Order: sequence, then C-alpha cells, then structure tokens
Amino acid sequence: MSKVQIKVNDNGSLRVSGEIELLDGEGNVIETKPVFSLCRCGMSQNKPFCDGSHKGNFQSQVRVAKNEEGL
Repeated sequence: MSKVQIKVNDNGSLRVSGEIELLDGEGNVIETKPVFSLCRCGMSQNKPFCDGSHKGNFQSQVRVAKNEEGL
C-alpha cells in the first residue's frame, strides 16, 4: 500500500495522492483517480472534488505552528 499524502494548497483545494478509498455520507464508494483534489471552499459544482471555482474567491494559507524551539 502506498503512503497517502494530503496537501493543503494555499487558497485552494486539498490535493490527495496515494491509495485511498473515498466514501460519501452513506458509505458508498466515490470513484477517484490516483491523484485528485477535494473542494475546501464549498463553491465547486463537482463536490466533493475541486473544479477551480475558488480562484480569486477563497483565501486560506494553512501553516504548521512552530514551538519556541523552532520545531
């Protein structure tokens, strides 16, 4: 099994790569590609997938908080 990676893109989607099973609220499998993007802004017409609707209309830049030692 390959390692799953989820990248939080600045001002955009969640980029998912690796072997993963995506389910809807009832537990039904949603077909995916090996790499896909999930909507984070709520504007996509193709939810749960990103369709680029966020461009210019969504701002979020998630960063890992660093402790006092810089770790």
